[in-house]
Amino acid sequence: MKVSFLLNGERVDLDGVSPQTTLLDWLRTERGLTGTKEGCNEGDCGACTVMLRDERGPMALNACILFLPQVHGRSVTTVEGLAAPDGTLHPVQRAMVDHHGSQCGFCTPGIVMSLAAAHVAGDTDHDTVLAGNLCRCTGYAPIVRAAEAAAGAPVPGALAAAPELPEAQAQDDLSGGAAAVIRSADALAEWCLAHPEGRIVGGATDVGLWVTKRLDDLGAVAFVGRCDDLREVQVSETEIRLGAAVTITEMARAFAPHHPDLGRMLNRFGSVQVRNAATIGGNIANGSPIGDAPPALMALGAVLHLRKGAARRALPLEEFFLDYGRQDRQPGEFVEAVSVPRQADRLACYKLSKRFDQDISAVCGCFNVQVSDGLVTGARIAFGGMAGVPKRARAVEDALRGQPWTEDTIAAAWDAWEADFQPMSDMRASAGYRLETARNMLIRYFLEDIGAATRVREVSA
Repeated sequence: MKVSFLLNGERVDLDGVSPQTTLLDWLRTERGLTGTKEGCNEGDCGACTVMLRDERGPMALNACILFLPQVHGRSVTTVEGLAAPDGTLHPVQRAMVDHHGSQCGFCTPGIVMSLAAAHVAGDTDHDTVLAGNLCRCTGYAPIVRAAEAAAGAPVPGALAAAPELPEAQAQDDLSGGAAAVIRSADALAEWCLAHPEGRIVGGATDVGLWVTKRLDDLGAVAFVGRCDDLREVQVSETEIRLGAAVTITEMARAFAPHHPDLGRMLNRFGSVQVRNAATIGGNIANGSPIGDAPPALMALGAVLHLRKGAARRALPLEEFFLDYGRQDRQPGEFVEAVSVPRQADRLACYKLSKRFDQDISAVCGCFNVQVSDGLVTGARIAFGGMAGVPKRARAVEDALRGQPWTEDTIAAAWDAWEADFQPMSDMRASAGYRLETARNMLIRYFLEDIGAATRVREVSA
């Protein structure tokens, strides 16, 4: 397939590109740009971080799980392209030198690129920015001092202006074994009918590992990161609707004004690099029992919108997950959007993990309990990590509904938890720990709701 993009300000036109070639491999082997390092090769360590820019602005992404077709029509900046043509260092580079932010140097290019993308965007939450960059030599204090020192410097040169991007036209090749960069939902519907078992790639934060770790052949694959109508966020008086290609970063931004707890929880979804790539459609469609977004959306009464050709159907999100690894999606059908009804904010989300940042949930619990005149009039409670799929706690909901909103009611619902969940034991948590944690999360929700002081919003085990 053909791919066109800007690389460090210069246009690159490629033909015959394998859709499974990662940007990292191409940069290092074909262009000799070895400043972008290969570390974990699964999007965790950040050594391969590059800056991408398109109509949405600058963003840091992991090149190791970013396929070349995903940069079609975009601008890529690597550490080699950060300094000015005359050799003047970028403010972040200069500050890293001045504040001794590098020792062995392996992680440094990725750190610099994360901070440079944040510098262009005006993001000064340096701890969050750096959560996806692992350093085992320096310690983060001098790195953060460098970030703070560079924050006030003006954005230099070409980075200060929007790049003149190559035209990113659709590449809708519907022949056998096709690889396509899709630009509309209609084109995707046609592609899926022609390739009912084909792969749809949004951010590749999951699929990328199938290639880098399992060495899978993806076969027919459609890239939807440039699909404009699947990237729309619509907020009306009645609902919030997200297209399937909306990233987790964009989702957090959309929900934070209406449901701040969801926004806070999504800030622990992977790293900045992962959130900038991962899509809500992908997070739902892969059906992971520990995906963080579905429990929150289920607690809000989300509706999933599916499409096959011209036919569309909608179903409650919880009904999409049938069993571990099995979803209610027909061959040739794809997730087009997810919508949530507008409502008063009663949502609380609790993510329990071994470490605070960039970790998989042991348990993720989301609570949305409606109370009127001291009685529970409605309850939607959903969990990840407690079953083979994201799942509602329906027995617990029934035990609460119609009862006084009191500690006694919560205690009376104690046995209902075992009717809803029989969690497994694994390396993240035992079954008993998971069950006790879920019960305690409801107690916490109640205490917070009545105004009792709690020390932290999110809990790290």
